[in-house]
Amino acid sequence: MVKHNVLGKVTCFITRMRNQHAELLLFQHPNAGIQLPAGTVELNEGFQEAALREAFEETGLRDFTACTFIGEQEIHLPEDKYFLYHNAKVYSRPDFISSQWAEIRRGIKVEHVRDHGDFVQVSYIEEDQFPNPNYITYQITGWVERTYVASTVLRHFYHLRSTCTTDVWEQEADHHRFQLFWAPLDQLPEIVAPQQQWVTYVTRQLKYAF
Repeated sequence: MVKHNVLGKVTCFITRMRNQHAELLLFQHPNAGIQLPAGTVELNEGFQEAALREAFEETGLRDFTACTFIGEQEIHLPEDKYFLYHNAKVYSRPDFISSQWAEIRRGIKVEHVRDHGDFVQVSYIEEDQFPNPNYITYQITGWVERTYVASTVLRHFYHLRSTCTTDVWEQEADHHRFQLFWAPLDQLPEIVAPQQQWVTYVTRQLKYAF
């Protein structure tokens, strides 16, 4: 198992005040339920820089009155899971001269299938999850370089304050169209796993008050 690569991730808790009550910005993913803005830190990018970039890309918002570091969480993946640490060419066999018929980008989570020398066979599966899990819509299985995967994730959480007055809007990101909306912090809808656990971790274990 590769241990030396640590992949950076960020999660953005974007809030606004409405009638003296805090509201949290969420989005409805067309295939995967209600989510928080979050993403992968790019190579040679700082965590806060990544948080502001991801917030803009997934919400369209840019002018935040504050961006506060809340805390971090380090996760060690089980042996059957990896994240891609680099954009990785996918080989048809564990050999550099075999065909390269796909690429999996940095930050994507994959299933570990087996090992062979300097290669790891992985599988990326995208499922149609919303409104109900029903089928696999896209799948890549092949061999990537062992040094291109990570088994540890360091996630930083940020609180971004907004003065946005728009209640509902749409944003295109990651080849999807998201519907964004505000929800009262004390009446949040069900957020997809493991993001629901991030809310609990920040509010209960880190004891952060929005």
